[in-house]
Amino acid sequence: MHRFFAELEPSLSVTEQNLADRVRYILRSNIFGDAELERLRREAIPSSNGNATAGNAAPLDAQQTAYVDAAVNIPFVANSDDDGIVSHELEIMRSILEESMLETRSMPLENRPRLPRIPLSKRNRAVVRALNPMLVTYLEASRDLCETDSILFGAALAVCRIIGAKLPVAGRATQKSSAIPAWRKRIEDRIAKARALIGRLTSFRSGNNRPRIMRTVRMAFAGTNINLFQPDITQKLTERIDDLKQKIAAWGKRIRRFSERSRRFNQNRLFQSDQKRLYKTLERPEVCGAGPGPDQADTVAFWRGLWSEPVNHSAGPWMEVVASQSASVTPMDPVTITPEDVAEAVRRAPNWKSPGLDGLHHYWLKGFVVCHAVLARQFQEALDQKSLPSLFTTGITHLVPKDQDTADPSKYRPITTQPDEKTI
Repeated sequence: MHRFFAELEPSLSVTEQNLADRVRYILRSNIFGDAELERLRREAIPSSNGNATAGNAAPLDAQQTAYVDAAVNIPFVANSDDDGIVSHELEIMRSILEESMLETRSMPLENRPRLPRIPLSKRNRAVVRALNPMLVTYLEASRDLCETDSILFGAALAVCRIIGAKLPVAGRATQKSSAIPAWRKRIEDRIAKARALIGRLTSFRSGNNRPRIMRTVRMAFAGTNINLFQPDITQKLTERIDDLKQKIAAWGKRIRRFSERSRRFNQNRLFQSDQKRLYKTLERPEVCGAGPGPDQADTVAFWRGLWSEPVNHSAGPWMEVVASQSASVTPMDPVTITPEDVAEAVRRAPNWKSPGLDGLHHYWLKGFVVCHAVLARQFQEALDQKSLPSLFTTGITHLVPKDQDTADPSKYRPITTQPDEKTI
């Protein structure tokens, strides 16, 4: 749509995001009716009009036409109050689905965009239900679990694009969010500014008349009738300094009060979910890990030496004892994985649990129910062949510090998150 707009209006400089926002605003605000929108669409895209002749209609690339139609119609679909979606809208959704799956089919796992958590609204569920039967053809042709995962991720990406969810521009890498809440940062900034002002006022009271100090003092007394050269300026400075100190004390108490309330809330919630973990945190002080991090090369070398080097186990005499004791154990019956087993495992899983390297949340496995039969068949094949694809043996490892020595790579505890399907 942006390329087509640039051809129509080369003198206007508009970004892709700005153009999409304007289209979305026009459709949501109901400025034009359906008939007016159709007329504008025919004027903007002459080739889409059946009555237009080849002589007075400029040819339009099919891909550009799809982009323009999608940008005009999809926001209306995503914001509709009913679950009914007409055939024209379904065709647009199908084209977006095919484009998304084609885009993610050959994309490495680490380069996949990060899927956001979408609201559990009626219109979003309607879009998921509309795409669900479209996946049958693609899933039936899927050869293994990796291809099935790629199809489901492409479908999830298509849903996010249809409903207008925000996606990162490229890759999965995002800026690491700070553990300090925004309200605490704001209060700490106020305290830092107040302390800096106290220092300037104290310096001026001691006789420092440098221009920078004078400018700060004038700003501190701006809006008042206080003159910096009046006889009682020392008393006014002392009162101003005391007032700032009281504010700093009040802000500090507010931080402590909010922090204590947050700590109690987290402890109560942890007591309901995992009492053992709560008691461990009470017995052992929490490690903040705020020190300098380890060198990346040293970290990779240390953990690669533990995980990548082959290990040769020696067969001791105890293994013969265990083997003789296990000879009388009745073998377990063969396991048969059914679609009902997959549906039950997915139903009990949290919607937005960390998905691992594949980036696919449990929510999408619940919404695209047509994948349960395919997943059951492919999991059964993997179980019978006693082999799993690399998708299930590759994960994202997070290093959690054990103590205050955060510069040593060996002082970390590795925690690895793996794909959602692994829980099945």
